[in-house]
Amino acid sequence: MTIQSHLVELRRKHENLAEMVEKAQRAPGVDDLKIAELKKQKLKLKEEITRLSAH
Repeated sequence: MTIQSHLVELRRKHENLAEMVEKAQRAPGVDDLKIAELKKQKLKLKEEITRLSAH
């Protein structure tokens, strides 16, 4: 897998997590810890995208 294709996949996963966070925040009764975990995963992906984009 090339770095470029890996970046495309990471961006796709990041976008999916962003949608999941948005839906979870609108849904009644969703645990704040679940939302926090999704945001944490999203941030890790963003950091990896940034790191790989710098090369």
